[in-house]
Amino acid sequence: MLGDQLSPSLSSLAAADRARTVVLMVEVMGEASYVGHHKQKIAFIFSAMRHFALRLRQAGWQVDYVTLDNPDNTGSLAGEVERAAERYRCRQILATKPGEWRVLEDMRGWGTLTGCGLTLLDDTRFLCSLDEFAGWAEGRKQLRMEYFYREMRRKTGLLMEGSEPAGGRWNFDAENRKPAEGGLFMPRPCRAAPDAVTQEVLALVGTRFAQNFGRLEGFAYGVTAEDAQAALEWFLREALPCFGDYQDAMLKGETWLYHSVLSPYLNTGLLDPLEVCRRVEAEWRAGRVPLNSAEGYIRQIIGWREYVRGIYWLKMPGYTQENALAADRPLPAFYWTGETDMRCLSEVITQTRDTAYAHHIQRLMVTGNFAMLAGINPHEVHEWYLAVYVDAFEWVEAPNTIGMSQFADGGLLGSKPYAAGGNYINRMSDYCGSCRYDVKQRTGRDACPLNALYWDFLVRNSAKLRGNPRLAQVFRTYDKMGDEAKRDLHRQADAFLKSL
Repeated sequence: MLGDQLSPSLSSLAAADRARTVVLMVEVMGEASYVGHHKQKIAFIFSAMRHFALRLRQAGWQVDYVTLDNPDNTGSLAGEVERAAERYRCRQILATKPGEWRVLEDMRGWGTLTGCGLTLLDDTRFLCSLDEFAGWAEGRKQLRMEYFYREMRRKTGLLMEGSEPAGGRWNFDAENRKPAEGGLFMPRPCRAAPDAVTQEVLALVGTRFAQNFGRLEGFAYGVTAEDAQAALEWFLREALPCFGDYQDAMLKGETWLYHSVLSPYLNTGLLDPLEVCRRVEAEWRAGRVPLNSAEGYIRQIIGWREYVRGIYWLKMPGYTQENALAADRPLPAFYWTGETDMRCLSEVITQTRDTAYAHHIQRLMVTGNFAMLAGINPHEVHEWYLAVYVDAFEWVEAPNTIGMSQFADGGLLGSKPYAAGGNYINRMSDYCGSCRYDVKQRTGRDACPLNALYWDFLVRNSAKLRGNPRLAQVFRTYDKMGDEAKRDLHRQADAFLKSL
């Protein structure tokens, strides 16, 4: 069982004979270091694994758990499977297929490596099987999430009134874009105090991964199904009612706002996605939350989460190397330090360093938007996101980065680049008020770099973007600018990019 398969309903557990089975769980350096994972991400996964192993033992399973500091640990999944096969004289290896392509390729060789029979079962914890998604995608010119989401609504019956969507609309996203004001009451999310098991893991990570990005101080992620359930109850009660209105908002010093922070638990199997969505729907039907909040959250789970998994497996291998805009600039060093005069980037990167978390707009419209405008190599951006966020596994992270954030797949996932100048950040946050740059200036020493970068990005990629109907008005606006204004914008952008 892998570190993101911490579910008692896992298909391999369901298919195993408890009396004749050894459950193998391993902490290996290969998985902990294939990118430079955030310290809190490693600690969260290792501690959740150790707690789940205890749960399995209490349920009567024989569990062989290999810790990272075991002197015989080979450092790889394949090496530990081979050792276990010899220890127990196994005849059969049974596993649930992983969420990442590179791990599946590794798994496929385990039978030959050990001389055992190998059975890899589908991961049934998702609402849409990979075959079902491939069938939906076949023959479609555009794979838009909105149409997939409607199919998932019909399939699950969530927020449906017969054959029609509740409220007469499938999507209430237009109501979910209110900027937060500093005076709003901000609930504090459910946090778990580290127990003895977690403290041991934190000490291990602090020693073995001392040079990795991020801080361990303040670690408070839940690491058990009970912790995850408590986090869900908190979200339903305290934050869901305002989630819809303010899910796109950003405020200095407010890491969590009205977000659920449930993605780490969903992505490791500590929470069941359909159960979460049914609980959210029940809050709406009971009149305790508005429809825009319930629909907005359910769309993220049964729509977006399922959709990006389908895209990932449909397009791998190779998807993480996509680079439709030929962006080749190295990732700036400040993505690892937060040391930049751009307050929006500094705020989000510092928050990420301290908590291994940022919400979707911070990822898409701050760190992602800047990287795309600046022409940063999308594979480097992908590896950064995969490393720094506690909920990041490649199946969910790569399409969000390569497709949604960087437009590196050429529009397979998104109908247009999510590009924005400083005005968007100013509208949706309070970052700009304390920034050393002036968000209202396009050029000059104090001008917000995003403003010139925005126009420079569009023109730099005009051969590929000008024909996009959703950008037609933007290009008409640029075409109406005077020649001197255009030159000033491009000089401004060029000078900033050279300074990186």
